[in-house]
Amino acid sequence: VGTMRSLRFLSAEALVSHPQVARHSLDSVAHNLYPLLFKASYLLEQAEVTRAVLGRWPLEEFRLGALLGPTAEHPQDLRDRACRACLEALVRGLGDHAREDPRARRLRVADLTGLRDVQVQRCPCGSALGRWGRTRLLARTCCELQAQPLAVGRPVEVLADLFVTEGNFQEVVQALGPGGPAPLRVRCPSLRADSLSPDQLLRVLRLAGPGTLRKLEVVHNVRLHAGHVQQLLAQVGFPRLASLTLPTKAFDAPPTCVSAPDGQDPLLASIARELGKMTQLTELRVAFSTLTGKIPTLLGPLQTPLRVLDLANCALNHTDMAFLADCAHTAHLEVLDLSGHNLVSLYPSTFFRLLGQAARTLRILVLEECGITDSHVGMLILGLGPCHRLRQLKLLGNPLSARALRRLFAALSELPELRCIEFPVPKDCYPEGAAYPQDELAMSKFDQQKYDEIAEELRAVLLRADREDIQVSTPLFGSFDPDIHETSNELGAFLLQAFKTALENFSRALKQVE
Repeated sequence: VGTMRSLRFLSAEALVSHPQVARHSLDSVAHNLYPLLFKASYLLEQAEVTRAVLGRWPLEEFRLGALLGPTAEHPQDLRDRACRACLEALVRGLGDHAREDPRARRLRVADLTGLRDVQVQRCPCGSALGRWGRTRLLARTCCELQAQPLAVGRPVEVLADLFVTEGNFQEVVQALGPGGPAPLRVRCPSLRADSLSPDQLLRVLRLAGPGTLRKLEVVHNVRLHAGHVQQLLAQVGFPRLASLTLPTKAFDAPPTCVSAPDGQDPLLASIARELGKMTQLTELRVAFSTLTGKIPTLLGPLQTPLRVLDLANCALNHTDMAFLADCAHTAHLEVLDLSGHNLVSLYPSTFFRLLGQAARTLRILVLEECGITDSHVGMLILGLGPCHRLRQLKLLGNPLSARALRRLFAALSELPELRCIEFPVPKDCYPEGAAYPQDELAMSKFDQQKYDEIAEELRAVLLRADREDIQVSTPLFGSFDPDIHETSNELGAFLLQAFKTALENFSRALKQVE
């Protein structure tokens, strides 16, 4: 039975349901029952018990992901419950623990990673604390502890996935780099940065323990150019980095840079050498950077085969595609995004060679806005045929008719592991003879009734093939991103400020011309 709970867990729930009794009984509870009490208090949202359990945690390690995950005692997985009340109680309990006499403290490592942020919270209160909020809460707690005269002893090492923006930057910097000994030492396996200046980013990364960092996402509103990226990689060094995401235009030359006469790009070559030193790098996302003819330079020096590669809208040419089709990475790729390139019309044989090389490992393929038309569907079906591991296929923004989509779906129903297709709004749903729309606003103005009829037909194709396990959708405005959702107000203000500055510069330039 999926939800069978052990007698011990039922007892833990019963105790936790009486917070007063639970708090007074903690000293007489066997140490090996604390993990059960923690999960029970989290499940029932008994925040004061959660705080007390953490405050008196008797074991050397506290690992949130493992404690909330399925166990023999309680098979339910609670890792997608980023419950605000429970997480605030947890971090406050950690603060209480740090205030204890260092001789009585058993805890050495508090690993707060392992939560999954989802769109709909399943916890009773329904209120989530996202990654940004968790970062700020932990940073504030560290700052409060630093301000108190405490006997420090051996600090507790806290592992946390941080999300840093202008709005929590000061607190994070203080938490990561305390002036003196502090009871909590924060280490960072994964860091996401948004709306920071390049200097602020450099400062945070130097403090975040680059030796611990496994995943670095620099996104949206961090304005980097190739000079910054080179400086970041060369000066900080990330020996254990497995996953790197860089923002739009991160490989553009700095404004002062003079291009080499032979067309070489010494900055890019230097960046590639630094990436080559990262012996564990398996994920690289560099969408929206102009990399025409530069893929061999960028990927050539890498030591390890990539499993994830995002080259969406990078203006790739034949040289790049030929390199990708034959390089060592391709036979290991699990996730590939080549959106924004007319692959099938410009480089058909190279693209299909690439698919053939990746077929044994490829799980997610994203080909949005690739100019795929009805006349290309036959070739696409042939190319995807060997991709037996494929789980997700994303085809938004390609001008395909209902007829072509029906044919494609019939073929896709034979891929045994396929679970998700994101298909474009069919051409038939826009006015006849009109060009297929390219921007989100125009794309969203289509005949909804016609779309619903065609979507139903496509589901029927899958049903006839006994494939109701495949989800189909057209998420025109992108899928849910918890990090953007949580910081949208701050990002909006940041963008407005950038726009205002641009306008001021423009009016200044006009005055100078006059």
